[in-house]
Amino acid sequence: MVRKGIADKIAIIGCDATKFGELWDKNQYDLLYEAVKGARDDAGITKDEIDATWVGIFYFFTGLSGAVVEDILRMDGKPVTRTENYCASGMDAFRNACFALAGNAYDVVLACGVEKLMDEASSGLPGFELFGHPTLPIPSAPAMFSLAATRSFHTWGWTKEDLARVAVKNHENGSHHPKAHFRRPTTIQKVMNDVMIADPLGRSDCCAMSDGAAALILTRVEDAPSYSSHKDDYIVVKANAISCQTNTPWYNPNHTFTSFPATVKAAEMAYKEAGITDPRKQIDCAEVHDCFTITELLNCQDLQFCEMGMAAEELKNGTFNWDGETAVNPSGGLKSFGHPIGATGCRMLTEVTKQLQGRAEGRQTPDAKIGLAHNLGGAFCVCSTSILGQAD
Repeated sequence: MVRKGIADKIAIIGCDATKFGELWDKNQYDLLYEAVKGARDDAGITKDEIDATWVGIFYFFTGLSGAVVEDILRMDGKPVTRTENYCASGMDAFRNACFALAGNAYDVVLACGVEKLMDEASSGLPGFELFGHPTLPIPSAPAMFSLAATRSFHTWGWTKEDLARVAVKNHENGSHHPKAHFRRPTTIQKVMNDVMIADPLGRSDCCAMSDGAAALILTRVEDAPSYSSHKDDYIVVKANAISCQTNTPWYNPNHTFTSFPATVKAAEMAYKEAGITDPRKQIDCAEVHDCFTITELLNCQDLQFCEMGMAAEELKNGTFNWDGETAVNPSGGLKSFGHPIGATGCRMLTEVTKQLQGRAEGRQTPDAKIGLAHNLGGAFCVCSTSILGQAD
C-alpha cells in the first residue's frame, strides 16, 4: 500500500504569536484572540473564511473542548477540536488541520495553541500529583531529564559546562526577539553556579513556565496564490510525523537515556516523506525542543544534525549558532520563551515560517529555505516533527 501523506499539499498563508511571559493582565481568551487575529490579519482573511479550527491545550484549567475557541472567537458553530498530546499538543493541532485540508474536507483552517500557566501559582508544572499510574510513580520533569543528563555524562564525558553552552546560545538568541519571555544574555559561569533543581540540572538548565498563544492559517497549495498577503511567499508543509513511545521509560531496561526513541522515529518518518536524506546539510534552521539544556543536545543527535555523542562538541564549534551550518533555536527556544505547553508547537511553526519568509522577528538565519520544528513531550514519550519549505 502506498501511503498518502501531506507533502507539498498544504500551505501556511498566515501566522502570529503573542509575547510569551508572565502575562498577569491577560487570560487564555485574550491570548488566543490576539494570536488568531494576528494570523488572520497576516493572511488577509476574515473570520468567516475559516471553515474549521484545531486548538492545542494541555491543561484542563486552560480549557476543555473546542468551546475555548468559540467563547472568544465566535466561530458561529463551526467545528472546533481540542487536541492534547503532552508538549506536542499544539503541533498535533497543526497536524490534524493539515490532514483535514489534504482530505478536501475544508478550504481554509486554523491551527492554534494556548496555555495559561502562571495563574496556577505553582512552583513547577502543576498537576503531577493528579496524573499517571497509581503504583508506578511519575517523577517531576526535571527529574526525568536529569536521568538523561547523568547517563550522557557517563557515556560521552559531557559536563555541566557543555549543558551551559546551550543556555548561553539560546538566551543570546532570545535577547534579540521582542516576544521572548527572557531577553537577557547569560554566561557559562552564571549557568553553572545557578541553584540546583535536579542534579545535574540547575535552574538555568530548565525552561520556565510561561503564558502565551500562537496561530497559523492553512489552505491547500493550489489555493494559496489566491490569498494576496502571501501569494508570493507562502510556506509549504513538507511533512509532519508523530511517534508515541512508552509513558514510563525508566521501567524499560532497554532504554539508553542517551537517545529519545520518539524523536528518532518521528524524524525518520518526516524525513522520508519530505525527501530529506542529509538533515545536517538540508535543514537550514530548526526550532528544537529545549525544555532542558540536555534535551537540545540529545535531540540534535536524534534529528541527525550530528553524530551520536558529538552534539556538545558541535555546539562548542558553532555548528548550531543562528548563522551556523544548522541553526538550532535562532528564536531563543523554550529557554528564552518559556513553555506554555499547548502554545509551544504552534509558536515553533510560526518561527520557522517567518524564518523561511525572511521576516524573522528575532535573528534571521541567512538564506533559510528548509526548516524543521520539533516537540518532545511527556516522559520523552511523544514527538512531533514538522518540516516546512519555501514554495517552488
